[in-house]
Amino acid sequence: MTIKTDNRHLYLQVIDRLKRDIDNGVYKEKERLPSEFELSRQLGISRATLREALRILEEENRIVRRHGVGTFVNAKPLFTSGIEQLYSVTDMIKQAGMEPGTVFLSSTNQVPTDEDLTRFSCLPDDEMTVIERMRTANGEPVVYCIDKIPVALMPASFTHQDGSMFSLLEDSGRFSISHAVTQIEPVGYHEKVSPILNCEPETSLLVLKQLHFDDKDQPILYSVNYFRADRFSFHVVRKRV
Repeated sequence: MTIKTDNRHLYLQVIDRLKRDIDNGVYKEKERLPSEFELSRQLGISRATLREALRILEEENRIVRRHGVGTFVNAKPLFTSGIEQLYSVTDMIKQAGMEPGTVFLSSTNQVPTDEDLTRFSCLPDDEMTVIERMRTANGEPVVYCIDKIPVALMPASFTHQDGSMFSLLEDSGRFSISHAVTQIEPVGYHEKVSPILNCEPETSLLVLKQLHFDDKDQPILYSVNYFRADRFSFHVVRKRV
């Protein structure tokens, strides 16, 4: 079971070996890996080399290390998407072959914040509808959503059972979501959101803050979505210019 050396740094070979073992089911999702002493002995490497490989695997979200407990294999993301592609959460769940669901949490009308005044070019007297929901995939909590939309733009047909905000807006016949400006922030345990999504203490979150525009470049919807990082992964294609 020892590593067969090639011209690369040894820790890179260890990373490839452990990834291959995880992908082949030698180590299953959420299963604890052997101890550092045992694993380094099996692979025929030093513990320092193993620790460097494990550090990088943890950065890549392939494993999680729990202090005083051990090292565990992270579950593979159920949903992957190119961040340059604008999909609703509902569509992302459907594309993974799962059933999307919605748990309504709250809906209130609020005065706009200073940021809202800038985002929507609205007046201080214009109210904002703020909707909080939890989105599920096959009944499992996966995304916590906060949606903000000016009351004047909110479709009267909205119900607490609605899933996709994109569909709600487009079905009203008034808007067609064209593009969004997105900011991505990784966060650790969130005191409010993590318990709602049934996250383990070590499960991180990916926060997408998006301002959506229609085909006339009018800002329509601002959303803050907290994705479970063990269920979602996002990638982007970058090109030289």
